[in-house]
Amino acid sequence: MGFANALQKARIDVETCLTREIENRDFGPLAAPITHGVLNGGKRLRAFLVLEAARLHDVSLGRALFAAAAIECIHAYSLVHDDLPCMDDDDLRRGQPTVHIKWDEATAVLVGDGLQSLAFEMLTDISVGAADIRCDLVQSLAKASGSEGMVLGQALDIAAEAVGTADVDQILAIQSAKTGALIQWSAEAGARLAGEDPSALGIYAKHLGLAFQIQDDIIDVEGSEAEAGKRLKKDEDAGKATFVTLLGLEGAKARARSEVDAALSALDPYQGAELLIELAEFVISRRM
Repeated sequence: MGFANALQKARIDVETCLTREIENRDFGPLAAPITHGVLNGGKRLRAFLVLEAARLHDVSLGRALFAAAAIECIHAYSLVHDDLPCMDDDDLRRGQPTVHIKWDEATAVLVGDGLQSLAFEMLTDISVGAADIRCDLVQSLAKASGSEGMVLGQALDIAAEAVGTADVDQILAIQSAKTGALIQWSAEAGARLAGEDPSALGIYAKHLGLAFQIQDDIIDVEGSEAEAGKRLKKDEDAGKATFVTLLGLEGAKARARSEVDAALSALDPYQGAELLIELAEFVISRRM
């Protein structure tokens, strides 16, 4: 199965799981906006990483799906909150109205809260594995999405924007936490599900995450809003430091390529990692 087909299958599998899990709960008036927040498209790269890393460790699809669905819930919650007027103030996400535009700001806050809770609830499902494995997944995702990852990165990003200046090292630290931590958790989850050492996949994902963010900055400069499904050039208009403003467009492209090469080197211990190789190449060729 090629990368495109594998990514499509992962998307179908995880969205089927998410639909079932949402329908099995009584979210009341939040059901529709929660569905909109997490099932309104997206590449599902994080879910794909979970499922492919799990396959490399001989973990069944049934066990891995809850972890794949959980990371998509966390990612979706972060986007719903990120789009709010108090953060990035976006009215379009994946070509559709953001939650606070389609409903209201209070609903968007609650949708994010609900998706975060759903993520951790799914990780505690007994089908995921033994109690120690479930605890490890919950604890590691809490760190990756909170004090050592995404939330910290967002706070650092806001602080840097307020100051108005940042160098490459600061941008690397911000993006490693804000974007990279969840990508790293996604790649490590397969090994964690198997009770094995996740370090090689963690190194792969660390470099993959930086390549992903650099490509995001490149798309923001030379991409198409129709392809991206969101407003572009926001960082440029705000005078915000990015990999492109600090390294130049060609320098940013070269740095993204070097990060992908480093990610590929980390896969040396694995046989049958062709799809992860293709994923790394996809990350710096995508236009959305």
